[in-house]
Amino acid sequence: MKEVNFKKNVRKYNKAQKVVDLKHIWVNYYGINVLEDINISVYDNEFLGIIGPNGGGKTTLLKVILGLVLPCKGKVNILGATPEKSRKYIGYVPQHCLFNREFPISVEEVVLTGRLSSAKCCKPYSKEDKQKTQEAIDIVGMSEFKGTQIGKLSGGQQQRVFIARALVTDPKILLLDEPMASVDTSLQTGFYEMLKIFKKRMTIILVTHDLSAVSIYVDKIACLNQRIFYHNSKEISVQDLEATYHCPVDLIAHGIPHRVLKKH
Repeated sequence: MKEVNFKKNVRKYNKAQKVVDLKHIWVNYYGINVLEDINISVYDNEFLGIIGPNGGGKTTLLKVILGLVLPCKGKVNILGATPEKSRKYIGYVPQHCLFNREFPISVEEVVLTGRLSSAKCCKPYSKEDKQKTQEAIDIVGMSEFKGTQIGKLSGGQQQRVFIARALVTDPKILLLDEPMASVDTSLQTGFYEMLKIFKKRMTIILVTHDLSAVSIYVDKIACLNQRIFYHNSKEISVQDLEATYHCPVDLIAHGIPHRVLKKH
């Protein structure tokens, strides 16, 4: 599998450097707390998996890192600066990408839009933009569909295109919100192997319900349901899982979490 060439002029961080640092983060929507006193640090080149029930605040947490959601309390530090200043170094793949399936835009053109910036507004794409686009398309295995209208692709193929769009800027941090939701099971192993390559060059934060994949590929795991349960490791206690899912959970297979729910 081809590995992308990443920017050499991005700020350098040693292995012990925090790239995401959230302290006492609270987010409130219409009087309801979505996130409560979140404290977590993620370091350079780490692969963090975040698990938890639907509605537990996982997507909101990613948007706090991006600066798209402002906490009502707490401090957010991304790559040594505010989320707004660091956003250009973050690649983001949302859970659902809404678009007009009839709009005549090709795979290549969708990925190219990831190279847009305010500095390039109304200017043609450069040779470097097109080279980076081809590299990203190659990485996700969509080269043969480069000229295909994105609305004609399957859900899984579309998701691979959106991942390529996130990679085309050579991000320092990659945020993935349920990226495998529309991808065939047969392609998921290849996707996670691909993330192992990315981890050599960037920090990855993955929101997922696929606990078996998380237990195999990630470095650390956090449980989130309004409050976060995180021990800066891959270990998850039965108590953490039960507090996250609000029901009894069996923890089996050498600490690997499985959603095996007891009668309750």
